[in-house]
Amino acid sequence: MGKYKTGKIVFYFLTYYLISLTQISVAGVYTLNKKSEIKSITEAINKANPNDTIIVIGGIYKEKNIIIKKPLVLTGINRPVIDGENKYELFSVFASDVLIEGFELRNGGTSNMNDLAGIKVYNSKNVVIKNNNFFNMFFGIYFQECTNSKALNNIIKSSGNSEINSGNGIHCWKSTELSIINNKISGQRDGIYFEFVTHSTIENNISENNIRYGLHFMFSHDDRYLNNIFRFNGAGVAVMYTHHVIMINNTFSDNWGSASYGLLMKDISDSDVMYNRFTGNTVAIYMEGSNRNKILSNVLSGNGSALKIQASCDDNTIEKNNFLSNTFDVTTNGSLIQNKFRANYWDKYEGYDLNRDKTGDIPYHPISLYSMIIEQMPVATIFLRSFLVALLDKTEKAIPSITPDNFRDEEPKLVPYIL
Repeated sequence: MGKYKTGKIVFYFLTYYLISLTQISVAGVYTLNKKSEIKSITEAINKANPNDTIIVIGGIYKEKNIIIKKPLVLTGINRPVIDGENKYELFSVFASDVLIEGFELRNGGTSNMNDLAGIKVYNSKNVVIKNNNFFNMFFGIYFQECTNSKALNNIIKSSGNSEINSGNGIHCWKSTELSIINNKISGQRDGIYFEFVTHSTIENNISENNIRYGLHFMFSHDDRYLNNIFRFNGAGVAVMYTHHVIMINNTFSDNWGSASYGLLMKDISDSDVMYNRFTGNTVAIYMEGSNRNKILSNVLSGNGSALKIQASCDDNTIEKNNFLSNTFDVTTNGSLIQNKFRANYWDKYEGYDLNRDKTGDIPYHPISLYSMIIEQMPVATIFLRSFLVALLDKTEKAIPSITPDNFRDEEPKLVPYIL
């Protein structure tokens, strides 16, 4: 370690893998200091036997690239710092049954040819990365062709200012049975990225202030996204070319811009979007080429457009949602709509309830004439909130002629749902 070492490594050789504290058999203890036999983390790894544990004591360690090719436990005490000097990938894992915890990884290298990461896991299983801090990384955590691996309780933070020069916080490719839980990610290109990832869970993460998407996934089927917060991201969250996805109890907020969405659903089928909150987005939910999905029991409030559903969408069910204080509740680019709107609460509904069953006696048509004009002529937004627009919409409600008649909720609720 030379002049860069400010801490020490205690290296435990364990004869047996850690099954319980009473079954640990320590074969040797090595302390890294100026006079120690072991001079680096890499040397400790090379000397270790499979399933040994290496404990690294707080300090700053500058090594080119730490490669792991055997099952090991690496534990940092007092948050030792691994500094990549803006040149290198910090940990490269080529083995299964590896645990890395308790480190601070900073100043990783960048490359236009290779996806350098703070910790990159190659073709492995049962790898756990937890309780680490990543600062100024190109990619933070990278799972490539992995199975049954986890990223838990990590903080990943960079200050990227362009998509070209930034990587993703947690990047997962061609993997299955991953768990991405309780991480905080900001300042990356995409907070979390899935491509060809199946049967995996993203839960209790906060992904904010990322350059492009808080969450971006493609061709990733049978996944679950639960209790996450996606806010202040450049373009919100994008789900594309995927089926059988469950998105429950997430928050999508404050994604503003000409191409920003709370949630973009492109070519998505047979999926559930339930009990989520969409607040303060340019478009809360944008659907294109998506079929047989359920948009159920969500709150959509304070958005530019709450739901933008294109004519290419078919057989979707939009039911029991609260539409509150949106500029436009629903917009579309066609007139033939084959989707079901049922029993939603619309704060713009002006109907009556003679039998007092809290359901409107006349259907609600959520598409306004003005929204259809804007769809054809975006410059017409300059008339927003003008007397002319109010007059157009009132006239269309009285004598409907242009807005699609089949685009309606037959059972609009008079009282918002408590969700």
